[in-house]
Amino acid sequence: MALAFDEYGRPFIILREQESKSRLRGLDAQKSNIAAGVAVSRILRTSLGPKGMDKMLQSPDGDITITNDGATILEQMDVDNQIGKLMVELSRSQDYEIGDGTTGVVVMAGALLEQAERLLERGIHPIRVAEGFEISSRIAVDHLEQISHKFDFSATNIEPLVQTCMTTLSSKIVNRCKRSLAEIAVKGVMAVADLERKDVNLDLIKVEGKVGGKLEDTELIYGIIVDKDMSHPQMPKQIEDAKIAILTCPFEPPKPKTKHKVDIDTVEKFQTLREQERKYFDDMVQRCKDVGATLVICQWGFDDEANHLLMHRNLPAVRWVGGVELELIAIATGGRIVPRFQELTPEKLGKAGLVREKAFGTTKDRMLYIEHCANSRAVTVFIRGGNKMMIEETKRSIHDALCVARNLIRNNSIVYGGGAAEISCSIAYAIRAFADALDSVPMALAENSGLQPIETLSAVKAQQIKEKNPCCGIDCNDAGTNDMREQNVFETLIGKQQQILLATQVVKMILKIDDVISPSEY
Repeated sequence: MALAFDEYGRPFIILREQESKSRLRGLDAQKSNIAAGVAVSRILRTSLGPKGMDKMLQSPDGDITITNDGATILEQMDVDNQIGKLMVELSRSQDYEIGDGTTGVVVMAGALLEQAERLLERGIHPIRVAEGFEISSRIAVDHLEQISHKFDFSATNIEPLVQTCMTTLSSKIVNRCKRSLAEIAVKGVMAVADLERKDVNLDLIKVEGKVGGKLEDTELIYGIIVDKDMSHPQMPKQIEDAKIAILTCPFEPPKPKTKHKVDIDTVEKFQTLREQERKYFDDMVQRCKDVGATLVICQWGFDDEANHLLMHRNLPAVRWVGGVELELIAIATGGRIVPRFQELTPEKLGKAGLVREKAFGTTKDRMLYIEHCANSRAVTVFIRGGNKMMIEETKRSIHDALCVARNLIRNNSIVYGGGAAEISCSIAYAIRAFADALDSVPMALAENSGLQPIETLSAVKAQQIKEKNPCCGIDCNDAGTNDMREQNVFETLIGKQQQILLATQVVKMILKIDDVISPSEY
């Protein structure tokens, strides 16, 4: 241990040396870090592409998740190693920024680390390797820009968007319905998109699921679905041309905020209190009727007396609706959320062409559909499926497809999938190790599809060079052609660029670590 002495000659410890096992320095530290990063990327490697396998993850409380979404797998894995956690962060940032390509980015980072290890063993300084990768990534991003194609689409011609979303969905468990789900995702995004500003707010698209039915029953509703039913079983199940009062105030008499008690010592006083409460409820219901409301949606509950009164006065109501749903209902119907009864006016009512309650299966499950709204800039994707795991995985798949459609609206450039973009960049490079790392993506695709990886990659590379065609990729679907343009396999340009940049940044960070100091155990 390192000792120093103060001015009185008393020793004190600057740094307590850990045992040689727990402290790693220099090349050992770098190799250990690289091994950890590569181990994480190898777990995800088999999940890449349309023939990629799924992973089953069990949480500590016994919940099971089946998915091949890279971000979800890493999120739910119990990763102790700090470098492993960096890879989890890498996948999460790709998911946060782009929404798709979370598996590919980790596979690419793992391949870069493997190449870096070979260079380090030859005695090349880690900083030189990191700088070389940085230069290579810039060349790669520029090359992607050159080989990209612009997709022209409009509100009426959404086929290019659908084709790109189908590429995303083809690697998911839902790929048998990829056409219909891609159309649902694109129509949902187009409904809420501002094409002039090239902006999409995905918060306006609610993804809701219900166990039962089959995947093909998944639908897009131009309105909002709320997982609630009418507060009284005898209230009407369908309201046409509804005028909706959206309330965040409780449907009950006000309570003093300070501690209080009410002294009631005679029957008359009790009757007076009951009468006063009833009158208060009556005034509230009358207020709603006076402004012309035909449906009340309340964030809070109300007791049986208020419920009976609402039923008696023919005013349907829904209670315990969440705050997020209330906001979406207000956006969709053009209404205003009312925090106090005194502020309820006819202008603040939301308008919907149809509000209906729908029952599902033999259970008592019911949901409220609010459709044909004045402003259809809030939509719901309603997923059906055989079990909860299927619905959760479909939600993740739809999220990826929505993100891809949003990215294309922001920047309508695409590159060709199936590893075609990586192979083209690999051919274009001066820096060998980076080019070899890029080849790991098409090799993983070939491997997962049951093809001979090296042979297939060599053939596709030769074809790209011979034909000068950057659209040649790995034929994972046995379509009989390597041309990804003919197979309609597309990926967004910004997604692919982000993958290369993020993977390179993380690898640079890992290569610059030359000392791992674990927390000491005194």
